[in-house]
Amino acid sequence: MKVLVAVKRVLDFNVRVRVKADGGGVDLANAKMSMNPFDEIAVEEAARLKEAGAADEVIAVSVGPKAAEQTLRTALAMGADRAVHVLTDQDTEPLAVARLLEKIVRREEPRLVILGKQAIDDDSNQTGQMLAALLGWGQATFISRLTIEADAATATREIDGGLETLRLKLPLVATTDLRLNEPRYASLPNIMKAKKKPLETTTPGELGVDITPRLEVLKVEEPPQRKGGVIVADVAELVDRLKNEAGVI
Repeated sequence: MKVLVAVKRVLDFNVRVRVKADGGGVDLANAKMSMNPFDEIAVEEAARLKEAGAADEVIAVSVGPKAAEQTLRTALAMGADRAVHVLTDQDTEPLAVARLLEKIVRREEPRLVILGKQAIDDDSNQTGQMLAALLGWGQATFISRLTIEADAATATREIDGGLETLRLKLPLVATTDLRLNEPRYASLPNIMKAKKKPLETTTPGELGVDITPRLEVLKVEEPPQRKGGVIVADVAELVDRLKNEAGVI
């Protein structure tokens, strides 16, 4: 079985987000970038499936600028066999990414596609669902456990009421939650080996996909600074402040 994993280059989760002076977006100049944490979980799950004999090949795919190649090399060091880089300097929205992935999926014919449930930069949580709709495949979102048996998969997913277990036929699109696994660190030998693994570069034009943005960002603002806490003398004062100052009761 062939497994395809989508990965995204995002602002590192340890970096403080800075807004541009003109409010036109997030300032990424000289900022540390890394693989989206949910996508790291997706790569780890694909690598584990291969190690368990449930998968024969793992393909990592990323859409983004030249620098996204480093994100793909990280995926290769974690266990992916080869990579496909859709090169573009234009910001891509979830639907555009889903359409690009659809083209690659139809070409590569994997039986399983794994994505992070969302990217920590835009938090859209849309690409996996849109991809499943475009392909006409079943989907299992927010999974915390995945088992592959022959032509079927059993997935446990997190919902508001607890856990839900689904049994689905392959091919399948799955999106990962935090509790699915703990991603491995890429070892130095694997990082060196990743430099020699195949990495194909293509473009949205070559894939026949129009990635023209459909949304316009009007303004980006930092959230207001939180005020310092206060110590109240008694319950009566607490209730008074919650009612008359905070307006929550």
